[in-house]
Amino acid sequence: MTTQSNPHFLMCRPQHFAVNYAINPWMDPSSWARDERVLAAAARREWASLHRALNDAGAQIDLVPSAPGLPDLVFTANAAVVLDGKALLARFRHAERRAEEPHFAAAFRKLQARGLIASVRTLPEDVTLEGAGDCVWDDTRNLFWMGYGPRSDEAARHAVAEEFGAEVVALRLADPSFYHMDTALCPLPGGEVLYVPAAFTPEGRAAICGRVAADQRIAIADEDARLLAANAVCVGSTLVLSGCSDGLRGRLNERGYRVRPTPLGSFLRSGGSAFCLTLRLDRRSAGGETRIVGTAA
Repeated sequence: MTTQSNPHFLMCRPQHFAVNYAINPWMDPSSWARDERVLAAAARREWASLHRALNDAGAQIDLVPSAPGLPDLVFTANAAVVLDGKALLARFRHAERRAEEPHFAAAFRKLQARGLIASVRTLPEDVTLEGAGDCVWDDTRNLFWMGYGPRSDEAARHAVAEEFGAEVVALRLADPSFYHMDTALCPLPGGEVLYVPAAFTPEGRAAICGRVAADQRIAIADEDARLLAANAVCVGSTLVLSGCSDGLRGRLNERGYRVRPTPLGSFLRSGGSAFCLTLRLDRRSAGGETRIVGTAA
């Protein structure tokens, strides 16, 4: 199993996190409002536990300052696509999240000034891509799995391929509950791919099967999909996630992974979990020719 030591993440404290609007099927503002104080306090505890779990696994963490009126700023995976020291800033689909863009841009300029990021670029004005949420790096295959449809444009694959010189496999997301690629697919350090088959079209499932050998595909059943088990953070052989069934944990243990459940129920109410709350800053590619791959709807 190939691992990278001392991974570096970007996170944002949830001082202003709430479910104030609905832009995916998980979000219910009225339910949140009934228990807002209790849920907000729970979110802060849960985030602190995730932060501690990553620290315990050896991660380095930088923080984006939280800001009032931006409840989803905490989901830093959506800030940008980052690879080889280059950051391609996100452009959001929904107006509710567009105000996050200058905050993330400022955070990346500060990282660049510290020498932690080499370049910071923006997408073409007519292209929407919600960062690593829809552009998940697969280190084993040296490619991006890119989701499009609900929140990102298929055309974004061209911008990603041009910026990073990496293969981009663009798959339409078929279920609104799995509105970002990171809710439906997670490449693991040993080469396995954890994924939710029902989140993809038949063409998308065929594309996954065409690139991932049968013994490396770990399909997630509905019970684990509802826990967003694919929205996991990999730190070496440790998988940090909100929760999973005993069956899935056993399958992962058999492959040499240590599963560290870190309950994130407050964030699940917003359709997010461990991966959504982090952005890996230190990923490196193996280089190679730029390729763009798409599938029909």
